[in-house]
Amino acid sequence: QAQLVESEGGLVQPGGSLTVSCAASGFDFKNYPMSWYRQSPGKERELVAGISKEGGYSTYADAVKGRFTISRDNAKNSVYLQMTDLKRDDTAVYYCNAGAKITVSSGDFQFTQSHESEYWGQGTQVTVSS
Repeated sequence: QAQLVESEGGLVQPGGSLTVSCAASGFDFKNYPMSWYRQSPGKERELVAGISKEGGYSTYADAVKGRFTISRDNAKNSVYLQMTDLKRDDTAVYYCNAGAKITVSSGDFQFTQSHESEYWGQGTQVTVSS
């Protein structure tokens, strides 16, 4: 049975940092692009960052570029989201996703990755407040 389990989020002051992780099991992790999404009250779920299957390419929402870093360890079946310079607008439930389509670029080269199966974690709350 496929499963994605996010680590506990937390309460962080504005300008602070937090790393959340997602442990995968029950499917062939290395063959799935991985993403982090977030959803705040009254808003639609949005893509925060995505990473290619082999980990060499990533994509970010404009709102988090330069502040967030997505990474993965295929040996540990895990994906991470390092968040720095956190802002109140980053407050949301963060979800780990396996398989959703991502579009990544390297110079003039652009490609997409996805998987026919898609899985979601249960979400972890990140609150940025003083």
